[in-house]
Formats: sequence, C-alpha cells, structure tokens
Amino acid sequence: MTHHVVLFQMNKDVAAEMRQKVMNEFKTNIEALKDSIDCIVSVTVGFNINEDENWDICLHGTFRSLEDVRTYSKHPDHVAAASRLKPFLSGRSCVDYETAE
Repeated sequence: MTHHVVLFQMNKDVAAEMRQKVMNEFKTNIEALKDSIDCIVSVTVGFNINEDENWDICLHGTFRSLEDVRTYSKHPDHVAAASRLKPFLSGRSCVDYETAE
C-alpha cells in the first residue's frame, strides 16, 4: 500500500469562525472523494488538537500504488476540493510512503 500524508497550515490571519468552516468543508469534501475516485482505498482528514504544534490539518490517504496517488491528485474532483482550501493556507507538506499491506 502507498500512504499519502499531507499536512496543511492555515493562515494565522483567518478568523476563527471562518477557519473552522473552511476546515470542516475541506474534511467533508475530501472524505467524500472515496465515492467518486475509484483508486482511493481510504482517506481521512483530521484537525490538530495540540496548539503547541505548527500544522492544522492532516490528510491521510491509502492507495494501491504511487501511480494511484498521482491519478487521485489530478482528478477534477480532488482539484476542486483542494482549490477551495488553498487560499487559506500558509503551508503544505507531503510524504508518500509504502508499506507491505
């Protein structure tokens, strides 16, 4: 399996109410992609509960291959969901890694 882990940092100047709204919409939209993008084995989005850390959102997806991650990344539904979050971000970091299962 290939794991796709993405960390997002929200702009600090985004008001708390708007921040939560944008984050919740992103979570809903990304997790719904499992129904429209066949190559997703699983996908979850979580919000950081530790205020001492720098990243606000973590996306964890599992795929059968790195090629499936690339297919997902370019899929129009994924591009649309990601584009709604992008204006509110100050940072993004990603790691893709493989496991035996």
